Amino acid sequence: MKKYIIHRVLQLIPVLIGITFLSFAMMRLAGSDAITELYGDKGAVAQEIIDAKRAELGLDKPFFTQYLAWVGGLLRGDMGVSYVSGKDVFGTFISKLPATLLLTALSIGMTVVISIPLGILAAVRQDKFTDYFLRFFSFLGNSLPNFFVALLFMQIFSIELKIFPVISHGLSIKSAVLPTLTLALAMSAKYMRQVRATVLEELSKDYVTGAKARGVRSFLVLWKSVLKSAMLTIITLLALSIGNLLGGTAIIESIFMWDGVGKLAVDSITMRDYPMIQAYVVWMAVIYVLVNLMTDLLYHTLDPRIRLGVVQDG
Repeated sequence: MKKYIIHRVLQLIPVLIGITFLSFAMMRLAGSDAITELYGDKGAVAQEIIDAKRAELGLDKPFFTQYLAWVGGLLRGDMGVSYVSGKDVFGTFISKLPATLLLTALSIGMTVVISIPLGILAAVRQDKFTDYFLRFFSFLGNSLPNFFVALLFMQIFSIELKIFPVISHGLSIKSAVLPTLTLALAMSAKYMRQVRATVLEELSKDYVTGAKARGVRSFLVLWKSVLKSAMLTIITLLALSIGNLLGGTAIIESIFMWDGVGKLAVDSITMRDYPMIQAYVVWMAVIYVLVNLMTDLLYHTLDPRIRLGVVQDG
């Protein structure tokens, strides 16, 4: 296992380098920067001032010089200074993480509580009223855009009923309820269908038929055998969701003014704040790399066939 982890980590290093390089290049090819956004609508600003500010930030240097300087700073733990606020990028980014971590934990927890039991129930009650009812609402929840659901919840629970605040006030559970519900609704609708399909596939296999023929109760077969076999698919789905949520859900955070990394990324992109955008890209890359690594390790733990090399690609 130790050799496998080292091998996987070494494989992921070129991936991280490639992601940072491509994102750095695409931002420079965008045709604008923070100085243009800051002074572009101020015709009275002399070109000499703009050039001096660009030189101060190193934006006048060749692309590879800028990239190597940024990588060197990153390796020293220095992610630079925001072009817009003038504050330390790393400190600013870290200050936004607690909000995103709280929203991620609440959304994943609610998704698990909703989607797994309902997905199992729909599979067990296949082609019955319960199954059709749950599938209908799953389809409905999966079809509604997140921003529409967010605005709908805001109208009902904040403006009409006045139960929850329209705009988030700090890291409070009351402020987190509506963004959590919005995210969990879409994820639960999608994952409930996946859980149902996975459980149905396992229920149709020979080992389930054999267990029932030996007189093993259906409840025990479901909880001790079927769910254990279906757990790989469920873990994969949840791992991808965790990675996505940890990156911050930009639209939802912006609508509810939830002060997380997603909202920070949107604001930084609007202002062409390259150091802050690059910090966000690195965070996303690291998160997905670590999530994939942890998922692989869980696969090895849960499925003996993978540990023994029985499962082949394709």
